[in-house]
Amino acid sequence: MHKSVDFEVHVQGVFFRAHTVDRAKSLGLVGYVMNTAQGTVKGEVQGRPEAVEQMKDWLSTTGSPHSVIERCNFSNERELEGLEYTQFSMRRR
Repeated sequence: MHKSVDFEVHVQGVFFRAHTVDRAKSLGLVGYVMNTAQGTVKGEVQGRPEAVEQMKDWLSTTGSPHSVIERCNFSNERELEGLEYTQFSMRRR
């Protein structure tokens, strides 16, 4: 089984999306990350439950170097039989 979760990070900092892609790939996760018109970063991660939990922790506490994470919201957490993405990518708004 795999796990999926949506996230939205209220963050100040540069290159947060790029570091999110790198971290997700290092954990073997798939999904996407993008900036929003509201100035947040949102996305979805899918993969092994342990890796998803590690990514949730990273998104809410660590982030990119020199970033300040105000808060991180998670939603739509669910189990999957198969992955819905083939890679982790950066999307445009």
